[in-house]
Amino acid sequence: MPEIGVISRRHWFPKAYADRVAKLRVPAGFVMVAAFAWFSHPDLNSLVAGTVLSACGLALRAWAAGHLSKNQRLAVSGPYSATRNPLYLGTLITALGLAAAARSLGLAALFAVLFALVYLPAIELEEQHLSAILPGYADFARRVPLLVPRWPENLGPHQFSAALYRKNREYEALAGWLAGLALLAAKAIWRT
Repeated sequence: MPEIGVISRRHWFPKAYADRVAKLRVPAGFVMVAAFAWFSHPDLNSLVAGTVLSACGLALRAWAAGHLSKNQRLAVSGPYSATRNPLYLGTLITALGLAAAARSLGLAALFAVLFALVYLPAIELEEQHLSAILPGYADFARRVPLLVPRWPENLGPHQFSAALYRKNREYEALAGWLAGLALLAAKAIWRT
């Protein structure tokens, strides 16, 4: 019988690997910024389409941050009623939108590889951590998909909290997104 609170399933990645690469999320972000600066070739059409897509990802991240009390209570409301990892899903959508804005399949492929090799192991480590510290997480994990959302039965009782948004420092993602768009806009103007 599995221990209470522990998700019983096979692990995707060896723990030693997951521990090492989980620390690479922030440095990997800096590598992506450099790659965007160097390999982007935006034009007006790509900027508009990519900005809309990336804004949707950023909005998902913001919505999720307003429902998340890290390590304190199980987040089951808002986007957490549709996916256990709306922040990571928002990151994926934002990055793919920025790759579209940059008009670069190479950047999209680079982020997809980065997501698979760095972010998925980080998700697995977080699953293990949350299962150990939050009562009810194993049941939540059985009901709500890991990453690809499903239509929720309800969005939960909790309202979005601007205080949680600030506490989770999600405004930093907004600042980074704005800086990325400014860079792409400058490159698009420079190209014309």
